[in-house]
Amino acid sequence: MLRGLVHHLYAAGVDLEVLTTCVRDFRSDWSVDDHPVGTSTCAGIPVRRFSVRPRDTAAFDRVNAKLMKNQRITEKEETTFQREMVNSPSLYQYISEKSEEYSLFVFIPYMFGTTYYGVQSCRKKAVLIPCLHDEAYAYMKILKQSFAQTAGMVFLSEPEQLLAQTLYGVSGRAFQSLGTGIDTEIRGDAVRFRRKYQIDSPFLLYAGRKDAGKKVDVLIQYFLAYKKRNPSKLKLILIGGGNIEFPKNGDVIDLGFVPVQDKHDAYAAASVFCNPSQFESFSLVIMESWLAERPVLVNGDCAVTTDFARKSNGGLYYQNYIEFEKCLQYLLTNPGTARQMGANGRDFVLKNFSWDAIVKKYTEYFKMVESEIGQ
Repeated sequence: MLRGLVHHLYAAGVDLEVLTTCVRDFRSDWSVDDHPVGTSTCAGIPVRRFSVRPRDTAAFDRVNAKLMKNQRITEKEETTFQREMVNSPSLYQYISEKSEEYSLFVFIPYMFGTTYYGVQSCRKKAVLIPCLHDEAYAYMKILKQSFAQTAGMVFLSEPEQLLAQTLYGVSGRAFQSLGTGIDTEIRGDAVRFRRKYQIDSPFLLYAGRKDAGKKVDVLIQYFLAYKKRNPSKLKLILIGGGNIEFPKNGDVIDLGFVPVQDKHDAYAAASVFCNPSQFESFSLVIMESWLAERPVLVNGDCAVTTDFARKSNGGLYYQNYIEFEKCLQYLLTNPGTARQMGANGRDFVLKNFSWDAIVKKYTEYFKMVESEIGQ
């Protein structure tokens, strides 16, 4: 999301620079510098990298394990979480010393040490794109204190904005739901997908990380129950990384990582796309499915994806197995309505999340915040 936003803002003439750490990627050791310290360019965009400091991984993991189980933690544990997160004191020093040379500092996402300490380093010049979920991390008291210092926040959906208002009391013109951009030029070829992967049956599609946190285990459980109660040739196809156990009976097909174009071809070939995740601040895969004019089926306990389905009239949502069964059955047995839902979804994406529309929203927003800071 951030990569696309940065590249499109830069292409539109926005003067920007990326400040980041020397860590290789999210899954790497957050105590190790992989990239060299200093400045470079990426697709013409200036990137300035800073060294990370050693961390107590075990202390962080103990606290994080509680949060992953949706348990509340003590204030002392909150401090441990942020202190032993990915951190770069040299980055914070640079932000503090060079604050006057920048109009704004934009941080993403909300829970990282670089966001928590970075916001404190530039106080009222900080804009946060939190990517907020209704999860244990969001309820940490020190985050509420940190967020109170920001000049503004950008939300990817209205339910995310409402959650931030509830948790942190943020409001005003500088706190807006702008969304993010989608490459609306993508195209899929259903015939090509079926031929390449030798799949002739109709199928329900999931694309994304395959783990319990995304409720993929529940999706598989529901799908297998559906097949038992409604015998047919319908398959469930899974695309993406991660490992999850499921019965190898031929009804669930795990393709793992596939080329990007194959993913778009899969959207075009699918009967229905399902995102079972309960915690989303946006959902790129739903938008991509809609661009292929396929209806979606989402978790009714996820405020964000349910809100998108309602506003677009591009899909249905469920909160238990029976609702899942009825919704899936309706979409499969009413192909005309399903096609119309997919078309509605495509119209919704084109109107709200094309990069031209998003760049305009963000540039106007940044100018407004800069103006308010200068008053």
